Amino acid sequence: MLSVSNLKVCYGQSEVISDLNFTVPKNETLAIMGRNGMGKTTLFKSLIGILPLAGGEIKVDGIDISNSESYQRVENGIAYVPQGRMIFPNLTVKENIETGMQVSNLTEIPDDIYALFPVLREMRNRKGGNLSGGQQQQLAIARALVTNPKVLLLDEPTEGIQPSIIKDIANILNEIKKLRDITIIVSEQVLSFTMAVADRIIVIDKGEFIHEDMRDNVNSEQIKKYLSV
Repeated sequence: MLSVSNLKVCYGQSEVISDLNFTVPKNETLAIMGRNGMGKTTLFKSLIGILPLAGGEIKVDGIDISNSESYQRVENGIAYVPQGRMIFPNLTVKENIETGMQVSNLTEIPDDIYALFPVLREMRNRKGGNLSGGQQQQLAIARALVTNPKVLLLDEPTEGIQPSIIKDIANILNEIKKLRDITIIVSEQVLSFTMAVADRIIVIDKGEFIHEDMRDNVNSEQIKKYLSV
């Protein structure tokens, strides 16, 4: 569903992502783990088109989007939930979700969205800025889902969220994968969350992939060493 070849991303003259290659099939959840500053957010911004590529190719479902604008990538099936959530604080919950519906030409918020996120139905007329961090994260995911994505990118979804809500978000992501033909990619530092949602884990360090394993084969102590070096 997502294919990335020889990806290079630079800040000025500095190469931050170096020749990354990976593919993610339909219905797989891939977790990209790494310490702060190792390239996770840079990778995600390059996939959605916020940062231009210095080289390489990105394909979604066989379509080359390497040189597409961000809105064109959304039209081709990528949805992005950025680090910090970035919801519209002065719009209501309902209005926030509706901002994602222009791409999919939906006229009403689908019932399955509120089924996945019951708290958003209860708070649909409340301003986004008045929600808790966990509720805002659910809102950001809901807004992304109404674009009907093929690939859902979530950058540090557990950041600033209390542990009980982290478990809820893990359950929601697993439910989304059951209900939809969707590929999910999360960047993350919390190993317990990753182990709850991911089929496969890749560790990134200084813009390069240094370790990869299927979840069932993961050595948790080894991953913790990568994250704490």
